[in-house]
Amino acid sequence: MSHPDLAAQFALCIRRSPNADLKLRKAYPVLPAAPNETGFLRIIDESGEDYLYPAEHFVFLDLPAAAQDALRHAAQPLHPEAQKCRV
Repeated sequence: MSHPDLAAQFALCIRRSPNADLKLRKAYPVLPAAPNETGFLRIIDESGEDYLYPAEHFVFLDLPAAAQDALRHAAQPLHPEAQKCRV
């Protein structure tokens, strides 16, 4: 999956991996992945930790600033890096 500048963003889960700590149709913060993590996204999941998930299981969201702020605020208690997320 090609994705825009990944400083940190939000993506919508459209497919779940077995045993994944994700919910379908939920927006998750995406953290920058390392160069050797091609094909995967580093997602802050329901556990509050960041893990690699297949990129094809997500679509990036293009949201208004108010929605971005609301998601950042909701995700922040889960993971300290979530506050840096942007769309």
